[in-house]
Amino acid sequence: MKLIILDRDGVINFDSDHYIKSPDEWRPIPGSLAAIARLNQAGYRVVVASNQSGVGRGLFDMNTLNAIHSKMHKLVGQAGGRIEAVFFCPHGADAGCDCRKPKPGLFEEIARRCHSDLRGVPTIGDSLRDLQAGVAVGCRPYLVRTGKGLRTIAKGGLPEGTQVVDDLAAAVDAVLTNAAR
Repeated sequence: MKLIILDRDGVINFDSDHYIKSPDEWRPIPGSLAAIARLNQAGYRVVVASNQSGVGRGLFDMNTLNAIHSKMHKLVGQAGGRIEAVFFCPHGADAGCDCRKPKPGLFEEIARRCHSDLRGVPTIGDSLRDLQAGVAVGCRPYLVRTGKGLRTIAKGGLPEGTQVVDDLAAAVDAVLTNAAR
């Protein structure tokens, strides 16, 4: 089976500069859940790699994060899709960990747990650090304009070969088209 790695906030669900701190605040971007289902139907294993520094900052606890992810899994399932696993970094920016994007630790963990070489694996994010983490292990980067995507485009400096698309649904169209080539 093929693998694809998605960021969460700003890609699957609406983002907030104040963090997504409860299941009620987690709201899917229109079309994102159906896009995940389309990936599954095309034979992709979907995993999420997400910085969740709100845990380390004390804005929410692990039980709340689990409840948010439970809601996400449930809604994706209702749309006919499945997220195989969620990998996250709970640390703040100053923690110096290896798992916080743009460092590639989450992606390396995904490679180990999924027994997969990540070279050429599509990764979809809305920030430069999402793309940098993926590119560091050989992933093929896609940037969505949702979430922080427009700010990321305005800053420039995208990794070479980044495909810019409107949203997750458009990214899935591009991934499936590229896979058919």
